Amino acid sequence: MTTQLVPAIRVQGLEKSYKKVRALRGVDFDVARGSIFALLGSNGAGKTTVVKILSTLLKADAGRAAVDGFDVAAQPADVRESISLTGQFAAVDEILTGRENLVLVARLRHLKNAGRIADDLLARFQLTDAAGRRVSTYSGGMRRRLDVAMSLIGNTPVIFLDEPTTGLDPQSRAEVWKSVKELAGRGTTVLLTTQYLDEAEQLADRIAILHEGRIIANGTLDELKRLLPPAKVEYVKKQPSLEEIFLAITGDDGTGGDDSPANNDGPKTKEPR
Repeated sequence: MTTQLVPAIRVQGLEKSYKKVRALRGVDFDVARGSIFALLGSNGAGKTTVVKILSTLLKADAGRAAVDGFDVAAQPADVRESISLTGQFAAVDEILTGRENLVLVARLRHLKNAGRIADDLLARFQLTDAAGRRVSTYSGGMRRRLDVAMSLIGNTPVIFLDEPTTGLDPQSRAEVWKSVKELAGRGTTVLLTTQYLDEAEQLADRIAILHEGRIIANGTLDELKRLLPPAKVEYVKKQPSLEEIFLAITGDDGTGGDDSPANNDGPKTKEPR
């Protein structure tokens, strides 16, 4: 089988519990190379747990997972060489300038021409004009773009974006969305976790709905829409929105469960502006 046909990410029967809380209850999915795959679910559905297992930060209780052809449990060092991870909060040094942040990461990865790598990424993420400014002066969207740029140093084939736009304003979210689309356009495989329905709808080639530790639906947006019949209003067919699909499949009224009981927010939608 050629490398191109092997999924960039393969997850089979993944299980994980935290004491009495079963966070994952047999999760299965594949992610094609060069695609954007959205793992959509409420807070506490298990999205971050999946990412932590795939990025070797956490061990599964059962099941198997492979990233870029490497077994997560048996070949963790190879997996780490193949991935980058952007967490829910931007991991940037606010005292340093944008360029200094990038140069630092390039040097930590023992790459040559760290300055050139930094300049190329600054241009790619439209941050050249702000390269010499301290990151403390950046907007939320600029920090997030810098964070994504830092995770790309070394050109890893797979990147995990865990809730990449949480807390951002609409303009900043749009900036991050553009960056994510450019990543996939260059051949990078992106696994995106989100609770924002419009984010999954705008970005993903495929969407998996994770609910109470299980994948309950997985497909393209069109395939998910076909799970619900179109509603007729005055003889005009109305296609169901992703929000309607999600709520119908999960039965979620916005008070779903959580790995941590204190957090019960459901998936969020944003009004277009």
